[in-house]
Amino acid sequence: MSVRIQSEAFDAGAELNTFTAAQAGAGAVVSFTGIVRDAGGSLQDMLIEHYPGMTERAIGKIVDQAMTRWPLTDALVIHRFGPLKPSDPIMMVATASAHRAAAFEAADFLMDYLKSRAPFWKKEVTGEGEMWVAAKDEDEGRLERW
Repeated sequence: MSVRIQSEAFDAGAELNTFTAAQAGAGAVVSFTGIVRDAGGSLQDMLIEHYPGMTERAIGKIVDQAMTRWPLTDALVIHRFGPLKPSDPIMMVATASAHRAAAFEAADFLMDYLKSRAPFWKKEVTGEGEMWVAAKDEDEGRLERW
């Protein structure tokens, strides 16, 4: 299991290749890469803040839950902080298991919990100013299925 919180960009393809190469006992690897979305067409930057140490511990607990709940052989979470531009990779989740259902379900669980429970604060910067991004009811609602 690996959790990395970093300001540096990452290459999702290279990360996936490295993760997959280390999964000798797995029959399935599932990955998801989130990118900064510019829904309104005016986003200049997405500023992501976090508390070092606290963030890694919180995400580590979420990954531990996934590792306990599903028969995973490994899991990877990468999440960036700092200023990001539209279309920059912001996060990545990868899970490995003997069977695909567990890998898919665990990845979905991790993405839902990262979206709603990981301690990050996001601020959008546009030509019109800055605005903190509020939690969305639909994201919170997705947690009910777990």
